[in-house]
Amino acid sequence: MKGREQMKKINFKNRYLILLILPFSIILTFAASNIPFITEIIYSSGFYKVISQILSNITGILPFSLGEFLLIFAVVYFIFWLFKTLISIVRNSSKRILIIKHAFFKIFTVISIIYFCFVIMWGLNYHRLPLSEIIGLKTEDNLIEDLIEVCKDLVEKNNSLRKLIQEDKNGVMYLPNGHKDVFKRAHLGYSEASKLYPTLKGSYGRPKGIVFSEIMSHLGISGIYSPFTLEANINVSIPQVLIPFTTCHEIAHQYGFAREDEANFIAYVTCNMHPDKDFQYSGNLLAMTYSMNSLYEYNTDKYREIYNMLDFDVKRDLADISAYWRRYEGPIERASSRVNDTYLKANQQEDGIKSYGRMVDLLIAEYKQNLPASE
Repeated sequence: MKGREQMKKINFKNRYLILLILPFSIILTFAASNIPFITEIIYSSGFYKVISQILSNITGILPFSLGEFLLIFAVVYFIFWLFKTLISIVRNSSKRILIIKHAFFKIFTVISIIYFCFVIMWGLNYHRLPLSEIIGLKTEDNLIEDLIEVCKDLVEKNNSLRKLIQEDKNGVMYLPNGHKDVFKRAHLGYSEASKLYPTLKGSYGRPKGIVFSEIMSHLGISGIYSPFTLEANINVSIPQVLIPFTTCHEIAHQYGFAREDEANFIAYVTCNMHPDKDFQYSGNLLAMTYSMNSLYEYNTDKYREIYNMLDFDVKRDLADISAYWRRYEGPIERASSRVNDTYLKANQQEDGIKSYGRMVDLLIAEYKQNLPASE
């Protein structure tokens, strides 16, 4: 009897601790968001930087995405558990309320543990210092002329780089050695960029292609980072011109840069500084796309004027990207976008820079910084 009573006490204590996990995670997140400088030093540049590299290199040994496997397993298991629970509710009418209570407690427990692990293993990176402060770029309210100059500069770079890129029978860029070769070479851009921005130093597991890439395309997703396995996962069915940029974007998440716009800028920088032209072109093409989209919102006539400066083969690549994503437009893609939007807002990604968006502001800041002193 004493043994049973002790076990009941232990179970009660465990349940009590589980109930505290969720509020503790929320309090920790709230505290981190209010002291970004401390979060940067202790967590992002400290605890996370060390632990992430160790775990990422361990999961990186696997030739497949462990994150994808665990997600599929979790979905299948949840469906099995839900079916089993519903059968128990139907068959045991006298214990129906008790079964439902236990089911909700299990769901709450799993959600609490998952959220806690997310916060500890990666989530606090949303609350680190802004990238502009870390790398010393002065973002400020920019004039429309600044945006126009950046767009022109990127158009010129893309026109030049596109001449050095291989294309397929349809006249669009392709990767002769496939996406796996891109994954092998991606670290070279980070090695070069780390000479200018030391925060990009590190060693992480190699990016991985997703087996169910077509499903990702239906969801409107080019890549996804697994914070529990610290893997950069890439949709390998997207147009090949997007793969180098997407790969560097997901690697930026491995480095602890959680905000999407900052990961985009890092992807641009690491692609632009990469020794290989396919990376350079992919990075500059996506940077140009973001900048031109911003220009379109403010000055449509100037947008058309600069767009017409693009060489026809660059336009062909852009048209191929648009045609690809149009094939996957629909209710599933829209629902996925809403879920992603909710997730980003829940992690306080309400862009604090109110000009052309953080990504474009960083591009403008870098452009100004690199201008000759006489200009």
